[in-house]
Amino acid sequence: MPHTTEVLATILFAVAVIHTFSVSFFARLAHRNGPHAGVWHMLSEVEAVFGVWAFVLIACMALMSGGGTAIEYVDSRNFTEPLFVFAIMVVAASRPILELVGMVVRAIARILPMSREVATFFVVMSLVPLAGSFITEPAAMTLAAILLRDGYFRQAGNTRFKYLTLGVLFVNVSIGGVLTAYAAPPVLMVASTFGWDSAFMATHFGWRAMVAVFLNAAVLTWICRDALKSRSVGTGGGVNAAEDEASRRPPVPWPVIIVHMLCLVGVVLTAHHPAVFLGILMMFIGFAHAYERHQNRLLIREGLMVGFFLAGLVVLGGLQKWWLQDLLGGLEPTVLFFGATALTAVTDNAALTYLGSLVEGSSAAWQYMLVAGAVTGGGLTVIANAPNPAGYAILRPFFPDQAISAGKLLISALVPTAVAAAMFLLPVG
Repeated sequence: MPHTTEVLATILFAVAVIHTFSVSFFARLAHRNGPHAGVWHMLSEVEAVFGVWAFVLIACMALMSGGGTAIEYVDSRNFTEPLFVFAIMVVAASRPILELVGMVVRAIARILPMSREVATFFVVMSLVPLAGSFITEPAAMTLAAILLRDGYFRQAGNTRFKYLTLGVLFVNVSIGGVLTAYAAPPVLMVASTFGWDSAFMATHFGWRAMVAVFLNAAVLTWICRDALKSRSVGTGGGVNAAEDEASRRPPVPWPVIIVHMLCLVGVVLTAHHPAVFLGILMMFIGFAHAYERHQNRLLIREGLMVGFFLAGLVVLGGLQKWWLQDLLGGLEPTVLFFGATALTAVTDNAALTYLGSLVEGSSAAWQYMLVAGAVTGGGLTVIANAPNPAGYAILRPFFPDQAISAGKLLISALVPTAVAAAMFLLPVG
């Protein structure tokens, strides 16, 4: 029988999930500017949802079992991932990194046999998510979201375009990180246990993910081709910065770009050592302040909010083992794939694969289906994949009422999720 605290944690977890689907309701209340508008605004920020309900859980644990027990539980949680996402968001979103990525995107777009407006959008939606296999998924999500923000999302309206783009972005980032064994959180959780290295990931998962990413990006680009050519969904400014003469700033010197790249690489290489990558982050912030004329505003607040969200997910998710692990262990491989895809939408794919890795005696087919289903469902909701809150935080201000409807996001992600599912369900050679 589950402990009372585990049952309470599951109830609060369910409340938090329902809350994420209700943020647009709270956003509408906040925009009425009533006496409690500030509270409604806080509740409308999905980045705060799991942190708030995790705080409720810890408070209840303290009341029921004493403050020492509550603190002991918090100390037992691993908060490396929330800290890493915060650090990588701040560094990857800096202007020197974005200028470098923008140059690479423009160079690749010029090679493609299509109009520059269409090619640029296609590159952002395909190659940038796939880069997550090398620079980590949170970094790829941050870069892609900012390129979309500056190039397309700042223009008012075009809500349908924004939801379609967000759905494809979330799915492509979730599956785009599986070419290696270290970049995608759900893969990282099981790689050592299952004995998977980057060669295994590339041959079993990578090529399937690449095909799915390119198909999703191509279909979305084709659907939006007329709007992209006419620039009715945005000018591409920020990506095609050279075309925006009125808003151009002097280019960032190469030595500054190189220092930023070294910081980014340092954070990625020390992703499992928070004391080290946080030290690199502090040095980076100091350097950025020293050369402030070459910077945009650092995403400190947004990164902290995303970290708060993920930390709350760690606290609440840590007490779901009592029902989730037994559920996973009792499923056949094919059923497991669809079960993992669905469960990922309401949990977190890294937590899901971690619990699955604890199941003893699992077969190779079972292991493959667990991870394949987890990454396939990683774009369905904001909580399904750790990088999603980063993209959400960057793009949310450009949706109606500054809120993203969880239902519309789910619908927008269904087709690209189906494409990913079809690829991962192909027979394993």
